[in-house]
Amino acid sequence: MDNKPKVGVGVIVRKDGKVLLGKRKGAHGEGAWAFPGGHLEFNESWEDCARREVAEENGIEINNIHFGNATNDIFERERKHYITIFMVSDYASGEVQIMEPDKCEQWDWFSWDDLPQPLFVPFQNLLKTEFNPFKPS
Repeated sequence: MDNKPKVGVGVIVRKDGKVLLGKRKGAHGEGAWAFPGGHLEFNESWEDCARREVAEENGIEINNIHFGNATNDIFERERKHYITIFMVSDYASGEVQIMEPDKCEQWDWFSWDDLPQPLFVPFQNLLKTEFNPFKPS
């Protein structure tokens, strides 16, 4: 077993005062709501990873991509450890689709003040920092 932490990138996509969330399936965090995202690939910038993951998972384009926050996420039951880099972006174009039905059962837009439950562990940890993607840093 590889016991080194992995790097995940979570992409906060903003549109009309809401954020895009998907209900996970078939992986750790099944049934939890999470931002689009995935693993940072070798030699990939955080911005490129955000753009690629959103296109792969949702079929939409994003812009105004910038660093939001980072969390240290330990999944005890699954024996996994991630550093999650949260990138903030704005919706640019396209129709949200379920591009990976084996990984996500639905996508929807939610108000930051009215989030669905349960939330994916990295998202829970992000909320503990009082980070808000709609407030200037």
